[in-house]
Amino acid sequence: MTRPDWDSYYLGIAVAVAARADCTRRQVGAVVVNADHRQIGQGYNGAPPGEPGCLTAGACPRGRLGPDVVPPGSSYDTGPGSCISVHAEVNALLDAGGRAACLGATLFITDAPCDGCARIIRAAGIARVVTPHSEVSHP
Repeated sequence: MTRPDWDSYYLGIAVAVAARADCTRRQVGAVVVNADHRQIGQGYNGAPPGEPGCLTAGACPRGRLGPDVVPPGSSYDTGPGSCISVHAEVNALLDAGGRAACLGATLFITDAPCDGCARIIRAAGIARVVTPHSEVSHP
């Protein structure tokens, strides 16, 4: 039996976390791991706690309006199809406890972060981001 390397192991956990995502369009999972290879946070994309999520009929503005009004790739934060969900990366960083816990940590994500999340990831002190298709290190 061969054990998976750390990157494969934590990407697998991120895939499992993504299954909980509350989005009709995409399921993304994220896991924060410290330098000792200990998981310190996880998150998936979905509405804030206590609010109706995308899987609740009619709650998702992007899904309700459709691709003719909200084209793929349009802004998730502004306009007619603004997203009600918090991204997986942000939920994982919040779960980890913020900057003090995240300094030097690695973030495993099932998809590449958007520009806004990339800024938040850098601000949180994450040293390395690993997705199924790439790896990014921050100074």
